[in-house]
Amino acid sequence: MWLFAVLVGALVLGYFGYGRFVERLVQPDPNRPVPACTRADGMDYVIMPTWRVYLVQLLNIAGLGPVFGPIMGALWGPQVFLWIVLGSILGGAVHDFLSGVMSMRNGGAGLPELIGQYLGAPARHVATFFILVLMILVGTVFVKGPAALIAALLPPQTLESSLGLSFSSAMQAQWGGQSVWLWLIMLAIFAYYVAATMLPVDKLIGRVYPLFALALLVMVAGLGLRLLSGELAMPRFTLDNLHPAQLPAWPVIFVTVSCGAISGFHATQSPMMARCLGNERHMRAVFYGAMIVEALIAVVWASAASGHYGGVEGLAQALGPKLNNTTVVVHTVCTEHLGLVGGALAIIGVVVLPITSGDTAFRVARLIAADYLKLDQARGANRYLVALPMFAASLLVNFIPFGMIWRYFGWANQTLAAFTLWAAARFLAQRTRFWPIVALPAAFMSAMCTTYLLVESRTNGGLGLSLSLGTAIGVAVSIAALVLFIVALPQRRLETTETRQD
Repeated sequence: MWLFAVLVGALVLGYFGYGRFVERLVQPDPNRPVPACTRADGMDYVIMPTWRVYLVQLLNIAGLGPVFGPIMGALWGPQVFLWIVLGSILGGAVHDFLSGVMSMRNGGAGLPELIGQYLGAPARHVATFFILVLMILVGTVFVKGPAALIAALLPPQTLESSLGLSFSSAMQAQWGGQSVWLWLIMLAIFAYYVAATMLPVDKLIGRVYPLFALALLVMVAGLGLRLLSGELAMPRFTLDNLHPAQLPAWPVIFVTVSCGAISGFHATQSPMMARCLGNERHMRAVFYGAMIVEALIAVVWASAASGHYGGVEGLAQALGPKLNNTTVVVHTVCTEHLGLVGGALAIIGVVVLPITSGDTAFRVARLIAADYLKLDQARGANRYLVALPMFAASLLVNFIPFGMIWRYFGWANQTLAAFTLWAAARFLAQRTRFWPIVALPAAFMSAMCTTYLLVESRTNGGLGLSLSLGTAIGVAVSIAALVLFIVALPQRRLETTETRQD
């Protein structure tokens, strides 16, 4: 109980302490015109109430990452909490905040444009392709994940008994490695994604997200209270590696936890809400604050999963021989600790998280592709021209095993975070001498992503090098990137798109 309270207290202090320090470095101006006013189009640039923008931002960034990732990260033992809490305060929240600030200061520009603005035109072209691929992977992951949870909560047999019909055998038939029932659920989620991608941001996403947030709050509050009361006992804190397969914490845990601490995907979402925020004084609450709450969700799930199963050994057994049966863990923890109704609402809250990230993943992909191709999105035909090929690609990716998709998503996601941090470091270097608070996390993420790609087994898409050699190369790449950054440090008042707009 005390450990959970300490972790929550640290996150709160991070928001009010470190978050305020970072905010002061960019000097928010409540009188500066915002993109939602200067570029209002009724489609993507639309002013929404700040509380609504915050909820949309939170649900956008909080996909399966702060639930599935921390559960699997808990296999390393309590050391996972160090990465979730410190990684979020010093890395993830700063990353999300500055990507939102950069967008607001550059007319609501998307992430590829921001990377190009601060790292050069070649980086923009690479980032555009990389982000589009990542968004399709995100959309695919966030179709399969919630569909599996819904199928576990509402199997065909339950419908059959409640409706008095006989169709469960047909629903359980296999097609493309998936049951027909699972495919029907995935297609229903896809239909919602198409609507959320095509309609104005305030017509569907802006209206349904507050309702989704209610289920999310039930889940977080219910499990959080169980942890504070001691009903779910927290494990004894240790830095020992308790992973049953003895996987090294470095660098695997950082990719496994992913969105629970830092996520490049978040940098694609912040610009979308930067186009809807009405005043710069709310930037810290929306961008930094949403990441802190996501970290809280990650702490809750890592704690609840460990507490329910009595530690790593019991959790590993529940996750199955491949240590990936997180759906069962989520279902069991929710129903056994929150009752039938509370458990159902909690599971709905978990289902909502990936759905509310998947819809905006496709929406962001549409915006990025349209910006790159210079297609006006006020015209409906242009929206379909950009979006439909992406949905078709995502449907095809669904035939790839989920585990492989998740691995590539995890690495690509963290690599994008490293690029975003380097762009943010350059942005900050034009304003203050405190740019190392971003450059050092960027160097850390560069080392981690390089090492992971080098040491991951060849069957999983890596090069299979030894951990010591892979780490040495990763650190060398990181140091080289940091040296190049310092050598190319811009002048404090280098003219940018932002300063011309002022």
